Amino acid sequence: MPNLSDVINALEELYPPRWAESWDAVGLVCGDPDAQVSRVLFAVDPVRTVVDEAVEWGADLVVTHHPLYLRGTTSVAATGFKGRVVHSLIRAGIALHVAHTNADHADPGVSDALAEAVGLRVLGPLIADPTDPSGRRGTGRIGVLEPPLTLSAFAAQVAAGLPATAAGVRVAGDADRLISRVAVCGGSGDSFFAEVRAAGVDAYVTADLRHHPASEAAEAAPVALLDAAHWATEWPWLGLAAAGLGAAADKHGWQLETRISHLVTDPWTAHAPMTRTPQTPLTATSGADDGPRSEDVPPRR
Repeated sequence: MPNLSDVINALEELYPPRWAESWDAVGLVCGDPDAQVSRVLFAVDPVRTVVDEAVEWGADLVVTHHPLYLRGTTSVAATGFKGRVVHSLIRAGIALHVAHTNADHADPGVSDALAEAVGLRVLGPLIADPTDPSGRRGTGRIGVLEPPLTLSAFAAQVAAGLPATAAGVRVAGDADRLISRVAVCGGSGDSFFAEVRAAGVDAYVTADLRHHPASEAAEAAPVALLDAAHWATEWPWLGLAAAGLGAAADKHGWQLETRISHLVTDPWTAHAPMTRTPQTPLTATSGADDGPRSEDVPPRR
């Protein structure tokens, strides 16, 4: 049975901390390097429900994609939910390790898993890491859809390939347009629209698209947009990471059991369809000179 330090070394061979962005917080959050590890749980978010699952299963280590303390802290007191997570982990003898943007940039990494989940053959990174001589590492991925599909059919394939969330998949573009070349980015991707346009793709699959960047992107180029839940676009990486650690365990002869959390930790829990449509504008013969009536004006928010 390996020590925690052995397992962390194996994880950092897969996802070296030096590949992380300078602002990121990756690596071991809590845990005794000399403690033995037999069970490892992989999850997207280090939240209480995931910790409860780890305790119930008897995990020795939880590996999450998202950091617990991204912006740092001066206290881990159990007076807040993050402190309670730390206390619960330590009390149960469970370590916590984070692989975030270092897993995003890896080859294979988060966006490779996303591309595979939605049916793409990966060609290379959307934004290549200049320190990688092979040109394989970097942010996002560009892939091809074989055979090409209409946007409506591809959107259905994306929705079927990702774990279900309340929001589903939002789509912008001509439903009948043929989609062949696709960019993907697991997690928040609306800061990469310039690179997406430069890549000459037909569609872009990502998460957390805000109104103004998405609207401007749609006006700037005819690239279809497919916006899924942040959690859903990163969840496929858990299987990739678990397989990578499993291969390391086989190499070293470790008795190590891995498990992927299927808890949906996306914060949105319901979706209410909006049925109201804007009122038809008033004509000159229907009292337009009197201005809009109160029932014709949507309430200010």
